[in-house]
Amino acid sequence: MKKYISILWLAIFCAGCSFSVDVIEAETPTALIITSTLPPSPTLEPSETPLPPPPTGTVLPAVGTTSTQVNVRVEPSTVGAVIGVIPANTNVEIIGKDPGGNWWLINYPQAAEGKGWVAAEFITTAEEPNVPVIGEGLTAVVQQQINIRSGPGTDFNSLGTVNANDVVTLTGKDSGGAWLQIEFASGPEGKGWVNAAFVQATGIENLPIVSSSNEVIGTGTPTNAPTPSTPVALPAPNDGDSPSAPAVNVTLSATGTKSFQYSSDVSSPIGDAEDWIQFTPSAGAVLVELECEGSGSYVAEILVEGVSPQNLVCGRIILIAMIPNTAHSIRFQSAPMGDLQYTRFTVTVTLP
Repeated sequence: MKKYISILWLAIFCAGCSFSVDVIEAETPTALIITSTLPPSPTLEPSETPLPPPPTGTVLPAVGTTSTQVNVRVEPSTVGAVIGVIPANTNVEIIGKDPGGNWWLINYPQAAEGKGWVAAEFITTAEEPNVPVIGEGLTAVVQQQINIRSGPGTDFNSLGTVNANDVVTLTGKDSGGAWLQIEFASGPEGKGWVNAAFVQATGIENLPIVSSSNEVIGTGTPTNAPTPSTPVALPAPNDGDSPSAPAVNVTLSATGTKSFQYSSDVSSPIGDAEDWIQFTPSAGAVLVELECEGSGSYVAEILVEGVSPQNLVCGRIILIAMIPNTAHSIRFQSAPMGDLQYTRFTVTVTLP
């Protein structure tokens, strides 16, 4: 009797087991079991099929937030056309900046090209965005509000103005380098002229020489051009400046224009023998840097009424005491030595 009971109990137990076995066979995907037990295919190994690298030139946007309502413009300038408005406290993606760091290029899907420019002063960021400079080498940053003129001189009509920190695209220069031609949609042939003393730029020497009628009459000197073994000096063109009518007259202040740069050339015994520059500092000292090239002798000095002249030396930066709010003049003169003496110079004056 016990034998029959044991057999019956075993049958019941096995019957219970058969249900769980059926479930396992029905629910377990055979394909997954086989795949998991096979050795990995070489083509699936990370070492054989690495992830593709990011495309060359891809910029990782930096995040910024508008501190107020801001205009989105087609170019980094207050004269650029407005293509949209972004409300305050809106996140933006920064993908570039102008050479002066005063404007951000942002992703802006509403624009035709999907991007636009906003003033950096109205965008807050956790840290300085690591984004590329856009337009470096072909642009200049305006240092203070200046007129855009129809030709290279103050006697030409004013076409409008550009403001401090605006960026302009350079297209040429006059024969003396004192005026720069820029792209300006409202000007004749889409061009205008600004005084070089009020913009910050590099590579001006490579710009083509353009006439007042916007015709190219000469070429700039490429930076990689070989230096001739025997340079031929030409007389400097007369630019008409004098002590009473300096080439530029700049007011320097901590809240306005803090620095300016002026380039020109002089020659003797023929050509323009001297250049005059005037500036009025608000502080009691300025830094003056003078750079020169050429084969001529020169005299460079700062003059102010009632004070002995302060000599300037090419290749040096000098801290010079000033009389605040008083006009000071810089005279750069070619010293006659018999043969043609030619010197091209660049002077930079900065409030420390």
